Amino acid sequence: MTIPRQEAGYRPVHDRIADYGEVEQTLNRSDRILQASRCMDCGVPFCNWACPLGNRPPEFQDALYKGEWEKAYEILSLTNDFPEFTGRICPALCEKSCVLQLCINSPVTIREDECAIIEVAFREGYVKPKHYERNGKRVAVIGSGPAGLAAANRLNHKGYAVTVYERLEYVGGLLRFGIPNFKLNKSIIDRRIEVMQAEGVEFKTGVEIDITRLPEGYDAYCVCTGTPQARDLKIPGRELKGIHFAMEMLAQQNRVLAGQVIPEAERVTAKGKNVLVIGGGDTGSDCIGTANRQGALSVTQIEIMPKPPVGSNPATPWPQWPVVLKTSSSHEEGCERRWCLSSTKFIGHDGCVSGVEVEEVEWHPNPEGGRPVMKPMGKTEVLKADLVLLAMGFLKPELPELPENAFVAGDAATGASLVVRCIDGGRKAAAAVDAYLSRK
Repeated sequence: MTIPRQEAGYRPVHDRIADYGEVEQTLNRSDRILQASRCMDCGVPFCNWACPLGNRPPEFQDALYKGEWEKAYEILSLTNDFPEFTGRICPALCEKSCVLQLCINSPVTIREDECAIIEVAFREGYVKPKHYERNGKRVAVIGSGPAGLAAANRLNHKGYAVTVYERLEYVGGLLRFGIPNFKLNKSIIDRRIEVMQAEGVEFKTGVEIDITRLPEGYDAYCVCTGTPQARDLKIPGRELKGIHFAMEMLAQQNRVLAGQVIPEAERVTAKGKNVLVIGGGDTGSDCIGTANRQGALSVTQIEIMPKPPVGSNPATPWPQWPVVLKTSSSHEEGCERRWCLSSTKFIGHDGCVSGVEVEEVEWHPNPEGGRPVMKPMGKTEVLKADLVLLAMGFLKPELPELPENAFVAGDAATGASLVVRCIDGGRKAAAAVDAYLSRK
């Protein structure tokens, strides 16, 4: 409580919007160790309870504070297969439950410390491919997102011969195509895949698997196909050109950065355009950052829900997730944000979108409980937009009935969720496969 929380922060705005390099900076070793010393080794570590993976911050923070980086890595890797992913893009549920957050609103920098530990581990050679005794059984993992990678990693460690099938051209799923490089550089994914390959995991890309006809020759299957269907906005004018799902833009930009050549007619670019992002979540934020880097003339983000309070919200006390205003690095780079606006129709000119008519709404408590009731106010306006990006979430997939030796994990099982929850789902699916095959 006597040492202030110190975050590494972001690169200067004028610097970072000129490239797609990671925006987050890092602290030097001595400052990072000082931050680890803030962990009080609580009698009841709520951080451990809040983490879907059951990470043990008090233990790895203590090792970090003592300068025992390899021990810290060993503790961290017991519960988390990919700290290099969660250390960059996790919303840090652990920090929302940190005792220092609950008493002085200044939690330990758990996420940043986690990232620092795994980066030192790779740099110092603590992360070494291991070889595991094979048990003679084969498992296919369908999908190479965070859930699929976690399932494959766990099963490989248990001795199974694992083959990962990915329908796209690169391994990584959401990590590769959904998250911008300025949040997660793709070399971080490649580095981990190289370790997994050295340990025996086989990856096959560009292979479309029909899950109603799973490939033969395997003893079990993990279906980790994610939530590929984005939620649409079916209002008049939806057929106009210039209206895209967020992932069309984000995935394409990541492909461009990987060296792929996209024909000009197929490019989704914000250069010189007034951009409207519909949806106030993380995907919408990623669209803002990407649009600014592409050279957007202006960027506006609208959200149908009310503006959350700043700092704390008495309506969502701990242990609930605090619904408070989140300002991301992308928001800081330039964006107008508005709330309580419902889109009623797209407006176009010569077949291309030129604006969106929106209507103000109010939200009232539902007398029957549950989701509040939305009331249109009748006040409309037109927002100018040459490019509209729909970032309203994803639909939970409807999966067919699968054989008893097929297990579903990640977003395919739960609907759109967090990367950390997908990793947890992959680990649990691997444990279920192992239990099933062990009984066999």
